[in-house]
Amino acid sequence: MSEHIEHHHHSVLDAFNPLHNKLNWLLLAVPLTLYFEFQHNVEMTFLFSMIAIMPLAFLMGHATEEIALRAGENLGGLLNATFGNAVEIIIAGLAIWTAAHQADQADVMIQLVQASLIGSILGNLLLVLGLALLWGGYKHRTQTFNQEALSMNGSLLLLAVLALIIPAAASHTGADSDILNLSRYASLVLLLMYGLSLFFQFKTHSDLFDVTSETEEKEEPKMTTKDAWILLILATVLVGWMAEVLVHSVDAAAEGWGLPTLFIGVILLPFFGNAAEHFTAVLVAGKDKMDLSLAIAIGSSVQIAVFVAPLMVLFAWVLGVNLSLEFGILETAATFMSVLVANFILNDGKTNWLEGVMLLACYAILALSFFEV
Repeated sequence: MSEHIEHHHHSVLDAFNPLHNKLNWLLLAVPLTLYFEFQHNVEMTFLFSMIAIMPLAFLMGHATEEIALRAGENLGGLLNATFGNAVEIIIAGLAIWTAAHQADQADVMIQLVQASLIGSILGNLLLVLGLALLWGGYKHRTQTFNQEALSMNGSLLLLAVLALIIPAAASHTGADSDILNLSRYASLVLLLMYGLSLFFQFKTHSDLFDVTSETEEKEEPKMTTKDAWILLILATVLVGWMAEVLVHSVDAAAEGWGLPTLFIGVILLPFFGNAAEHFTAVLVAGKDKMDLSLAIAIGSSVQIAVFVAPLMVLFAWVLGVNLSLEFGILETAATFMSVLVANFILNDGKTNWLEGVMLLACYAILALSFFEV
């Protein structure tokens, strides 16, 4: 039997093959990025580096899933969650690194980090969840999901929003000097909370989060562990490279196109960085696997808010960059209201298409406000 399975293993090259996955045609954006960078055409360099991240993020996800299939459910879930947001971590990390080493770029980079983190939370909570509920609701009149697992994630999001609101409120009272320290200590608390939530999810109350009953057939790994690791490392390196090009061209591109940096950070970057993951959440909603769909959409938001954002604040602290959780009053208000709306809509344990449209309407209003402000 094992020989039979061995025969069907995909190689690393197969993973890049556009005939196996149409999204791989977008990998052509990688050489195009280099070409335009060589030509010093900043706007096109930015555009193609952003497009290139989409299929590369998908390949990272694919490799992670292959490793997760062999690693067992708990470790697999953790791997999927961690690498699911690897693109945000790489982009934000590179921007902070740039801020630390190029003082003239520091303000733009800090704004970019904060905008892309907020954008990822909003994108997952409103756009992805909205599309998932709409597509799922279009296929099925009413859909139900596991309320208990979701309420923990909803509460974690509210906790993270608290950590964003307090510094924003404090800055309006004029206590600027203390905001940095407050943000850094709050980040430590959030990271501790995230660690405990993982322990709760994978150890003490893992039965609440078990969605295996939904996925009837057990998937077989299609790659050897070695090939999966090679693919993961290769895709991660390429994402890092494209992200570096992207981070260094964002300011000039924003100027060239006449777009606010805030709009690029909040709307465009998260969309391209998460597109592959987004697609999965919407597809499984259409198959009536709402628990899985919500785990991807809400789980990603939680991870950005309670893990990635605090991690970046601490990383910036180490490098001596003044990144705080004070993300600006508009961004904080947008996040707070989005979390409330999403929690409220999912409160009854049932979803339909109209609720999806409501979330998309919220996203449209916020996108307009970031574009106009």
